[in-house]
Amino acid sequence: MMNNVFIQLFIEFFQIGLFAVGGGPATIPFLMDITTRHDWYTKLDVVNMLAVSESTPGPIGINMATYAGFKATGFLGGLAATLSLVLPSIIVIVIVARILESFSQNKYVRAAFAMIRPVVTGLIASAVLGIFETALFTAKDGSFQVPVFHLALVGVFFGLMNVKKLKKIHPFFWMVAGVVLGIVFRM
Repeated sequence: MMNNVFIQLFIEFFQIGLFAVGGGPATIPFLMDITTRHDWYTKLDVVNMLAVSESTPGPIGINMATYAGFKATGFLGGLAATLSLVLPSIIVIVIVARILESFSQNKYVRAAFAMIRPVVTGLIASAVLGIFETALFTAKDGSFQVPVFHLALVGVFFGLMNVKKLKKIHPFFWMVAGVVLGIVFRM
């Protein structure tokens, strides 16, 4: 039974690694989709994975795969998910590096890359909306809520992070500010 879970983890994260074009944030829709087919973790867990992945060193997608695999089956699950996520990239990069020179000016290749960017942007935007909904409007019991204070904080932090002089502040410090506010307001 446990071997079956590792095989499923490997297949799921190999597919994510193969199809999540656009980097770590592009893995989010795939991770959300896994919640509909497996009981390894919940949508709220994905939000927590994202928070942990954003606040730890390393690429978001790899951190999220490690967290998801660990959540599913422990240390070996984290290892299996991480390795299977990066394996397609290694394979594809080796192949692409060999043939890219001859195809880089091909009009079909250029057109394909031009069209995949908006699709990936849409996937990421959809995932962000799902995270926004789950993180802010879903109570622990699964019911819908409207947390006015949290929404106000989103607006304040979004505004502050887009002030030209404050854009240079490292994300870690914004996370620390959130932790401090959580402790102060106990929310």
